[in-house]
Amino acid sequence: MAMAFKMATEGMKVRDECKSWFMEMKWKRVHRYIVFKIDEGSKAVIVDKVGGPGEGYHHLAGVAGRTTTAEYAVLDLRISVHAYRNWPQEQDRCFISWSPTKSRIRAKILYATSKQGLRRVLDGVHYEVQATDPTEMGYDVITERAK
Repeated sequence: MAMAFKMATEGMKVRDECKSWFMEMKWKRVHRYIVFKIDEGSKAVIVDKVGGPGEGYHHLAGVAGRTTTAEYAVLDLRISVHAYRNWPQEQDRCFISWSPTKSRIRAKILYATSKQGLRRVLDGVHYEVQATDPTEMGYDVITERAK
């Protein structure tokens, strides 16, 4: 009984590759976003896609907007908080929990229970956005959260 409760509260395991890709994005700043998914066969959270240095929010939104499966993403967003001054852009990392209304109920439950386990591994995420449709993860919504 205790084991079933533990799995229900912690969700799927998070593979080491998730943390290593995130640390590379955080410290080396060579990736603009990372998309994670749950592999039901291995019962673990894995890296699905990685955005290169030339890709940004609009590419991630295009990828997430076309899919009907639930996913997680971390976006390295470069915004200027001090727009009235000539300050450099700051980098904020945003965790996006994407669970479209058209995805399966089982997938929604799986992603909801596994989210905290992944968030614990990704140390350095500044804020979170939960979205069920593309307008809920719009650029305006994300930048408003950053301020």
